Amino acid sequence: MAGQQAELATRQIIRQRKDEYKYYEKLTPPRVITSDGEIIAGEYKRQNLPAEAIAGLPVSSGVIEGRARVILNMEDSGLEDGDILVTSFTDPSWTPLFVSIKGLVTEVGGLMTHGAVIAREYGLPAVVGVESATKLIKDGQRIRVHGTEGYVESYNGN
Repeated sequence: MAGQQAELATRQIIRQRKDEYKYYEKLTPPRVITSDGEIIAGEYKRQNLPAEAIAGLPVSSGVIEGRARVILNMEDSGLEDGDILVTSFTDPSWTPLFVSIKGLVTEVGGLMTHGAVIAREYGLPAVVGVESATKLIKDGQRIRVHGTEGYVESYNGN
């Protein structure tokens, strides 16, 4: 009897955690959080951006064009050499993916966040803090990443 109760309790905990995971997975992380936990909102004040460009923070210089791969889970990557990684954020477990990409766009980040540091180490143009990048950029879309100026734009290959 005690064994059945323990199993039932375990299943309930698992179900609860799965439900919580689904809830948290749908949340959009804030673009910038300070070390004190303060969320900083607002718009980038940039002049001379192309009309359809989406702004972010320039963290690794250079300009690169290629196919965007919108990846939300590292294990679902399917990246090919030369793709541009577009994701919410990166952490050290994502580092092996940087070997095959040629650019990075993240929704969250700053100059010293993981993706920015690794992009500079690998010499990859990168723009971070691009609000809603994984929604505005479609998987497979041709994009141009301006890591020096801090914006991303569509690119039709001409």
